[in-house]
Amino acid sequence: MKSAVLPGDGIGPEIVAEALKVLERLRGNGISIETEVAAIGGAGYDVAGQPLPEATLGLARQADAVLLGAVGGPRYDALPRELRPERGILAIRKALGLFANLRPALLYPELSDASTLKAEVVAGLDLMIVRELTGDIYFGQPRGRRSNAAGEAEGFDTMLYSASEIRRIARIGFEIARKRDRRLCSVDKANVLDTSILWREEVTAAAKGYPDVELSHMYVDNAAMQLVRNPRQFDVIVTGNLFGDILSDEASMLAGSIGMLPSASLDANNKGLYEPIHGSAPDIAGQNKANPLATILSLAMMFRYTFGRPDLGARIEGAVRKVLGAGLRTADIALAGGPSIGTRQMGDAVVSALSSYP
Repeated sequence: MKSAVLPGDGIGPEIVAEALKVLERLRGNGISIETEVAAIGGAGYDVAGQPLPEATLGLARQADAVLLGAVGGPRYDALPRELRPERGILAIRKALGLFANLRPALLYPELSDASTLKAEVVAGLDLMIVRELTGDIYFGQPRGRRSNAAGEAEGFDTMLYSASEIRRIARIGFEIARKRDRRLCSVDKANVLDTSILWREEVTAAAKGYPDVELSHMYVDNAAMQLVRNPRQFDVIVTGNLFGDILSDEASMLAGSIGMLPSASLDANNKGLYEPIHGSAPDIAGQNKANPLATILSLAMMFRYTFGRPDLGARIEGAVRKVLGAGLRTADIALAGGPSIGTRQMGDAVVSALSSYP
């Protein structure tokens, strides 16, 4: 097995380093995973003048999985759009055909006080958002800038989905729901958008192949409200790229901190790119303050979905639970005025917990 490791920018190298400590500990138990490091994002621009250097893409194509840190930072804000660090992420997703983004939102009981919602609302939260990743308004053509008849500047983008794109992400949603509580909520805006009318038709048709999964539909504005009103009503949500981008960030805050939540982006054969959902946090980069747990939990997802070792995924997740149960916290999840530890110390604690995990 081979994993490409792309630390990226800001806190990316720090949090990825802690995940690699965990991987090294598992290697000591006979796990054979080869890793190779490459640049992406601003780091890619620094070394090759592109946010996704050809050498990095070549390595990612050859690897079975990709572990990514984070990209971006203020020093790159003045670059042309096509050279911005974020374009590297979009490009690698597209190039590798990573069309299914899995974003779990799980509230650990030990962190119930970290959520901005009342504990009785979020207690027991455990949902999965399945977001289509390579279509929709982010990639639809035509797009651009122009002047209208009055000479006023306009910007335009095209929301576009084919039936086959909808069907394949729907199948992923149904398959994941089948392994959980067998409930799938498809989120769209079918009361306004033709794209969403097609989306609802195709998801409904796909449901015929999954009679054991309960399908419901919800408009995206209502879904946004329900996520903060009663998030536990959801098991699995499947939705398009734009809506999924917004809803998954909303759901992440239910769990108290974006520093706790991993993600996976998969192709049709379960090759995946695994990354924390948070950004590069340049304001705390290099200060040993970042929370590495989302990156470590992304590694757990890598074992579950790409390497076919859910036992090792569960072992990593169990180690994280043990660390939290012991009261260890980075600053983002510490109680107001409470003690906290640094990035490296949190990584060391998870590695230590792995040694005693049954």
